[in-house]
Amino acid sequence: MMEISHRVKSIAFPVAGVLALTLVTANRARAQTHWVGSWTASQQIPEPGNALPPANLQNATLRQIVHLSTGGRELRVCLSNRFGTAPLVFAAVHIAEPVSPASPKIVPGSDHALTFSGVSEATVPAGADYVSDPVEFPAAPLSNLAITIYLETPPARQTGHPGSRSTSYLVHGNHVSDADLPDAKTVEHWYFIAGVDVAAAENAAAIVTLGDSITDGHASTTNGNDRWPDVLARRLQTSPDTRGLAVLNVGTGGNRLLVDGLGPNALARFDADVLAQSGVRYLIVLEGVNDLGMMTREGDVPQAQHEAMVREIEAAYEQMIASAHSHGIEAIGGTITPFVGSAFYHPGPNTESDREAINRWIRAPGHFDAVIDFDQVMRDPERPDRLNPQLDCGDHLHPSPAGYAAMADAIPLSLFTSRSQAAVAAHATN
Repeated sequence: MMEISHRVKSIAFPVAGVLALTLVTANRARAQTHWVGSWTASQQIPEPGNALPPANLQNATLRQIVHLSTGGRELRVCLSNRFGTAPLVFAAVHIAEPVSPASPKIVPGSDHALTFSGVSEATVPAGADYVSDPVEFPAAPLSNLAITIYLETPPARQTGHPGSRSTSYLVHGNHVSDADLPDAKTVEHWYFIAGVDVAAAENAAAIVTLGDSITDGHASTTNGNDRWPDVLARRLQTSPDTRGLAVLNVGTGGNRLLVDGLGPNALARFDADVLAQSGVRYLIVLEGVNDLGMMTREGDVPQAQHEAMVREIEAAYEQMIASAHSHGIEAIGGTITPFVGSAFYHPGPNTESDREAINRWIRAPGHFDAVIDFDQVMRDPERPDRLNPQLDCGDHLHPSPAGYAAMADAIPLSLFTSRSQAAVAAHATN
């Protein structure tokens, strides 16, 4: 018996060693994958007019189409229950290639089931995001991806992105792998999806565009993907020097720097929407018009309040710059575009003076690492306190699709081919 026991031990130890080595090798291979965000959406509590009735999410399949910026050989999807009040169970999640961004049909044979720690069901705690296991799914740059989820029970409180400018499709029953969802209910909102990462080359990186409805794409074309970050993503793909750069749009309608609006204020969401994204190297900030507009929407305020608002907006920018630098991210400032004539805000001369003062601060050396002068691009040459009529959607606040194209075309791609000394120095000290 002693001899047999000795033999068992002599065989068992090498096998255990091989298994351990295999696990270590697999873990190292996975750790070496360079993940870069290719698509994202900022998350918020959908206001009553944009939330789905709970009955619609009972025993429901929801197919949502997103537009990737860069491609990769593998994908992983981030689900969100960030504003939920209880755990949310996703009974099944699939991805596929859609036939078009304006159709619930998927290309036959392209459907893939996602897993989460090896199982198909994911239970996402309240307040949390949840990333899937990687799945082999070669995706081309600027391609579309259908993400289909099945919920058996609706959440007590929904998490989503109302300003999707993209059609989503809803049916009852488990139809996550169906090639079509005929007679589906359609809504132009996203729910419970926060991001798609791709496995990319080591030199690939992401540009985050942080902003309000102008970045979110109000008045852009539904299913047209012609927001200014979309146009920027297309431009980046035209040059070998920038082809590895993704664009992550975290614009939020009504967003403000200093107080909550339809979603959390920009500083409150900065960690989740900027710092937590995969592979971020650059940040473009275009925020502040809603802070200025809301201050005087019901009438002008004392001059001291105008001066305080300008200081507080500039201080918020400084907080963002410092936080970005501490994570090795270059911070690029976008000047606030004109909005005199807006029927929603109807700004007066004092508000226009505030906008001009903030833009001078943005342009001044020693603040942002670089500046994109959206104000100069978008203003009317004859009346610089107003949007150029040829680039105005008609509300004198938001650009038209032509305006969004002008904004993106004005961004020098050279901003992303060499990094500023400030960002490089900050990265080196962390």
